[in-house]
Order: sequence, then structure tokens, then C-alpha cells
Amino acid sequence: MSLHCRPVNVSHSSPTEQTFLHVAGITKRFGKFEALREIDLDVGRGELVVFLGPSGCGKTTLLRIIAGLETQDAGTIVQDGRDVSRLPAIKRDYGIVFQSYALFPNLTIHDNVAYGLVNRRQGRKLIESRVRELLMLVGLPDSGAKYPGQMSGGQQQRIALARALATSPGLLLLDEPLSALDAIERVRLRGEIRALQQRLAVTTVMVTHDQEEALSMADRIVVMNAGRIEQVGTPREIYSAPGTPFVADFVGKINMLTAIAESGGRCRVGSLSLAIAKSGLVPGTAIRLYLRPEEIGIHANGAAPAGALPARIAKVEFLGAFCLVGLELAGDDVPVLVANVPRQVVDGAGLASGLNVRISLPPEAMRVLG
Repeated sequence: MSLHCRPVNVSHSSPTEQTFLHVAGITKRFGKFEALREIDLDVGRGELVVFLGPSGCGKTTLLRIIAGLETQDAGTIVQDGRDVSRLPAIKRDYGIVFQSYALFPNLTIHDNVAYGLVNRRQGRKLIESRVRELLMLVGLPDSGAKYPGQMSGGQQQRIALARALATSPGLLLLDEPLSALDAIERVRLRGEIRALQQRLAVTTVMVTHDQEEALSMADRIVVMNAGRIEQVGTPREIYSAPGTPFVADFVGKINMLTAIAESGGRCRVGSLSLAIAKSGLVPGTAIRLYLRPEEIGIHANGAAPAGALPARIAKVEFLGAFCLVGLELAGDDVPVLVANVPRQVVDGAGLASGLNVRISLPPEAMRVLG
């Protein structure tokens, strides 16, 4: 799949009153390797923005530059109207939570949470009050006397979050905070982090490679690839209207069809002629169509809308609440499509391998990219 489409929805504007974090022209090289290329991004006050992308795309490097843990080769960072581009990490206003928790094993939970406050020489009464408040906030009010080794992974990450918030930072940075946890704890904690972030209205930037985390937690997602921003948008925009082939393929499951544009709002896939909503395509132009699995309609009991295509079920893969249904269309050089179908529909219609059905491919769901 080609990845040379122009990135979309990338901000190049100057910061506004609602902008809390303004990143402009950030470039970073490690020797001859260019990790980041002219990154421009605005993060709104109180917003939770997620950097999403595969390993090596530059998302963690960008977070570390924002934190002052790496130094950019070019570009500026303005936080709450203050240029912090060349300030050391200790002089920047943020709290950070790492994947590995990074708690001090020889300190109690109380002292871990209080660490930043002690370094700032806060009064004892204020420290005690703040630690109690934060332990209550993360649901661990009676854990102050324990040590990190006595806590589960999820509990340790809650403590790390409390420590990051102790000094009431203007910016919260989360570096893959859930990746070391088991699946059930990840789901539980991502909901808690999101609820806490909204309650405190703290501007937050989070890094993850997990698209489900990004879709469920973010106000906006920044999809990154090979040191560039591919697309910025809300979770719904990123999923429903991907701007490049990379975004379409990386976020969610998708069917990709190689086609040739025809006149009259149609295109040819192998020996099949399909209707598409995209207009203005020059007949004979090679295009690629992207179709989400849940947008394919399967009709097994005779009744089917006009234009439905004959197909054969190649396989049904059970995934709990949903099933992935492989569909072989009648025609030459037509790839197998995958549909995402609720289990109740699969059972009610008796969908099984070898069954002949008809399928509908809504023209508005056939996205043309690249």
C-alpha cells in the first residue's frame, strides 16, 4: 500500500487564546535518521490529544521533546503563552506518567505521591492534605503506608498518575501508560484516566500504539507515520473519514479494492462494475476503494435491495459479540471481502461457510483514497 498521500488536517496556524500547547516546525534527527519532520500542532486548553501510530513513527520522541527530555533540532514549543523550546525539563510545567510506572520502590505510596511537593518545599500540612486528596481521587485512600511492591500493576499506575498530578501541573503527559497492564485492567483504567482528566480539565497529551485506547479516550487523535503527521481529527473523523491510505489501514479493519474509474459514478473491480459516491473521476484512472467491514450488508433469505451482488461465504470467524464473515464475490479478479456482523445476525440468518448470499456495498461507504 502506498503511503505517499499528502497528510490532512494538520494545523499550521498561530496559537489562539484557546491554545494551551503550540508546537511549530519540530524536527529531530538521530544521526542520518530523521525521527520528526516539521511537526505543527495545537492542543486546546483542557483537551486530551492522543498521538497514535506504529512503533518508530516518532510519537514518543515528540512527547519527550515537549517534556524537555529530548532536544529538537528545529522548531518551537509554546506552553500557555510561554516559549519553553529550550528550557530544561525541570523548568517546564508538566506531570508525566511512564509505561513502567517509575515509582520509587524504597518509598511508601504516600512519599511517592508527595515527592514533587517535597522538592518544591511545600508545607507539611499542605503536603498531607494534597496526598490524601489525590489518593482519594485515584480510588486508593488507604494505601499511603504501603510500598509499590505490594500493589498490583493497575494500582501502581494509579499512584504514578497521582504523583504526576500532585503539583497541579498545567500539562499532563502520558507515555503508553496502559501497555504494561492486562486487557481487563487496561479497559478499566483508561475509563478512569479519561474521567479524571475531564473532572480536572487538565490539558493532556498521551502516546499509544493501541487504536482502541485512542478512539475511546481522545478528544482528538494525531495519527503519525514515519516522523510525519498523517491526519488530525476527532475519533469519529479519523475512523469514518480517513484522509490517507495509511490512516484507513492503521485505524480499524478495512477492505481495500483496486479499481478503475468509469463514467456515471461507477468503477470497475475486476469484472464487476460498482457504484461509488465520488464524482469527478476521470474514466480510466486507477483508484483504490476503502470499505469498512461493518458497512457491508449481507442478505441471506431471498430479499435483497436493488444492486445487491451474489457472493459465497468463505468462512465465519467467531469473535464473541461479532463475527468476521469472509465473502467471495462472483466475478474474476475480485478479492475476498470481510464483513463485521453481530453474532445475533449470524445466528438468526444461519450464516455459515459455503452459503450463497447477496451483499450490498453502499456507494457512500466506498471511499476513494490515493
